[in-house]
This record gives sequence, structure tokens and C-alpha cells, in this order.
Amino acid sequence: MSRTTVSSSVPASALPDEEQRLRELGYQPVLARRMGGFGNFAISFSVISILSGCMTLYGFGLGTGGPAVMMWGWAGVGLMVLFVGLALAEVTSAYPTSGALYYMADRLGGRRWGWYTGWLNLLGLLGAIAGIDYGAALFSGALLSMHTDFHPTAGSTFVIFLCILLLHALLNLFNVRLVSLFNSISVWWHLTGVAVIVGVLAIFPDSHKSPSFVFGEFVNDTGWSNPLYVTMIGLLLAQYTFSGYDASAHLSEETSNASVTAARGIVRAIWVSWVAGFVLLAGLTFAIQDYVGTQESATGVPPAQIFIDGLGTSGATALMLIVIVAQLFCGNAETAAASRMVFAFSRDNALPGSKIWRKVSTRSQAPVPAVWLSVGLAAVIALPSLYSATAYGAVTAINVIGITPAYAIPVFLRLRAGDRFQPGPWNLGRWSKPIGWIAVCWVAFVTVLFCLPQASPVTADSMNYASIALAVVLILATVWWFVARRSYSTPSAYGTDKEQAEIAEGII
Repeated sequence: MSRTTVSSSVPASALPDEEQRLRELGYQPVLARRMGGFGNFAISFSVISILSGCMTLYGFGLGTGGPAVMMWGWAGVGLMVLFVGLALAEVTSAYPTSGALYYMADRLGGRRWGWYTGWLNLLGLLGAIAGIDYGAALFSGALLSMHTDFHPTAGSTFVIFLCILLLHALLNLFNVRLVSLFNSISVWWHLTGVAVIVGVLAIFPDSHKSPSFVFGEFVNDTGWSNPLYVTMIGLLLAQYTFSGYDASAHLSEETSNASVTAARGIVRAIWVSWVAGFVLLAGLTFAIQDYVGTQESATGVPPAQIFIDGLGTSGATALMLIVIVAQLFCGNAETAAASRMVFAFSRDNALPGSKIWRKVSTRSQAPVPAVWLSVGLAAVIALPSLYSATAYGAVTAINVIGITPAYAIPVFLRLRAGDRFQPGPWNLGRWSKPIGWIAVCWVAFVTVLFCLPQASPVTADSMNYASIALAVVLILATVWWFVARRSYSTPSAYGTDKEQAEIAEGII
């Protein structure tokens, strides 16, 4: 790949002045640029969070194709997501703003492209908060049930979920240095945690499954008879986990040398997660003692049953704590990314009540109202979990069908723009077009796939309401377009005096 990335040896004088570049893109800098390259990589790695996505959907994977689909699906989906990440990183390098995906689409395709990309991105980010924090609530409830008479119910799990949302809201009211610190710790917590979990499960259980079982056993508990359809549905585990890496782009206005480091952060987060996640899934699956017993665990969380069967309650408790803390790190990072998206979208008057949501605290330089709106809407998205046993799968699908198309739209528009696109310092050179088209085709495929029913027969309890959520957001976006289209606008280069004054008014 000629011209693929900017190496670490590039002199500082050759790197862009990020504050000046932001002004050229039309925005007055108001967020504190206190995050380094490792911190930017760490936030995307934390949001991907293999100890969140892999663990919370592991039970889903056991019934939708079983070990074979989980392992080979992870390998295949990871490769496709790497193509998407490479293509998106190239566009991020050219447009390093908090608005990220929708700003890229606006600049490359026009206002309507930016508008709908922003709404899809917002849906995906809010779905991610809901999915991550609800997963943490499930694991927390399982841990409590192992040591007390507590029996997790839909209502009690939702209360735990609300408490976790509140914790993440409060943590994100502080300045970005605290967010960056948590994310840096999170990287090492995840990598060390995976090593500990896999190492312990390799040594202590009385028996292990064979390689032919781990890499070849197919299980279908979906009610559908077509194995190909079941296999495709089973890809949700990997695709859901491999999402959220746009966090590096959303934090670019708070990152030094963002034109290079935000792009690098996206790609590094994907490939590190790809390798570590494969090891984690293999370690879990080799350690299964009773497949059906694991699926029907009284804890409600199959990985917890694997820990209990292999290590006993005390050992299982230690591993559960590793997983729960990792999930809390993940949810905190996703809340940061979503709140920056809300801030940026409101800065351009795209949301109802934009004047409220774009305000920034003078004390912490954090978008405080945007933080509260993000966690509030995430709570609303998870409400169906109170009455639907399959709601969690739908929440994760919402994340995928919202955020994944938003990744591909800027890439598609960049391909359509051809030579009119001015690449940033991090770019793919001659590989840009083939990688970009692979990315776009993959995203189109999974977007349709995860709108389809996940279980048969399709009833009110088992339906995949992710497609309904997508339809609602697109309808809302269309209606609001006719209300706000005159006020919505990304600024022109350097911004007008009026635009800069409106941004300044948002400092509280």
C-alpha cells in the first residue's frame, strides 16, 4: 500500500495544525484537545469491547449456528470490518470533526446525505449504549444470583441497567482527560482480562471440548430450517461486537494530531479486537462442560455457567468481575462518543432543542446536556426488554443497522467523488477504491440481514423490532427535515460571523 499511513517518524512540522484545520472546516474549537494517540485508539477499543459484545451475545451464538458459526463467523466478519474501518479511517483523516460520519457525508454528498447519515449514526450510538449497559446489567444480576437469593427478572435487570446509565452519565460530566484515563486503563484491563480468562479456562476445568467441536459443531435452536439463513443470523455476535470504532472520529476534536491519530485509532482498535476476540471465543468454547446446561443456565448468562462448571463459584466470581468491569469501561466510552455526536449534530441545528444539547460546560469543557440526552434515550430504547424475552437481540441489531450504514455512506460518497476528494495525511492510496467497494457491499448485506427475523415462529415476543426502530428514526428524520431544513447547516469554511457567534453562545 503506497501512501497507506503516516508513520510515527513524520516530523511534527509536517503534521497539520488541528485547530487551524478545524476552523478551515468551519468550526470554532470549543472542546479541550487533551487526548493523545493512545487515548484515541483506546476509546474505540473500549467501545468494541470483546468482553462486552462476545460475552453478552455468547448465549445468542450458542443457538444460532453454535461454535462453528461463532468461530468462523468471527474470523470472516472481522476481515470485512477491517475493510470498512480502513475505508472510514481514510475519510476521517480528511474531516476530523466531532460530527464525524454525518459531517463527512454532508461535505461529500450534500445536506440530505449528511442529515440522514447523522440520524442513522445517532440511532446506532444510542443502541450501543443500551446494548452495552443492559449487557452489564445482565452480568451484574447473574453475579448477585451466585451469592444471594436474588433471582434476576426483567424488572430488576432494568433497574440495574438504569443505575449503570446514571453512573456513566456522571462520569462523563468531567473533562475528557478522565474519559481518556479510563479508556487507557480499559485497554490493558481487556487484554489482561482475556489472557487471564483464557488461561484459567485452559488449565482448571476437568475436561475440554475437541477442536472438531469448537470449529465444526453446528447448532440450530432458532426454529428456522435453512442452515444458511441460521448461519447468517449467527453473524450478529461478531458484527455487533465490531461496532463503535467511529468513537475515535467523534473524539477527534479532543485529540492531538487527529488527522493521523484518529484514523490510526480506528484501524488499530479493529485488528487488536479481531485477534483478542478470536482467542476469547475459543477459550470459552473449549471450556464448555454441558452445552444444554450452559444455554439454560439459572444465572441467565451462559458464560457465567461455563465459569461455574469449570472453576466453581469462587473462581467464577473472579472472572465475572473482570468481565463486568470491562463492560462498565465499554459503556462509559460509548456514552462519551454518543454525547459528542449529539453535541455536534445539535451544533448544526439538526435535533429538536438543539440550543440546549449543544451547550458546553466552561468548567469541564464537556457537553453536559448532550450526555444526559444520550443516556435518557438509551433507556427508552431498552424499554421493550421489560416484556420481550428476545428484546436484547433486537437492541443489538438496532446498533448494527443504525451505525453500520452510517459507516458506509461517507465511504460510498468518497468513491463517488473520485478525484474531487482531497485525502488527508492518512490515506490508502491506490487501494482506496477496491477496499472502499468491498466495505460498501458488506455493509449493504448486513444491514438487510439484521432487519430479518431471528427466531421462528415470528410472534409479538420473538419479532425483531430493530426494523421498526429503523423505520421510526427514518420517519422522524424525514418529518424533522421539513421543519428544520432551513436552520440545519454545517458551516462553510471558517464559518460566518453569525455561525461562530452561535457556537460561542453554547458555552455554559
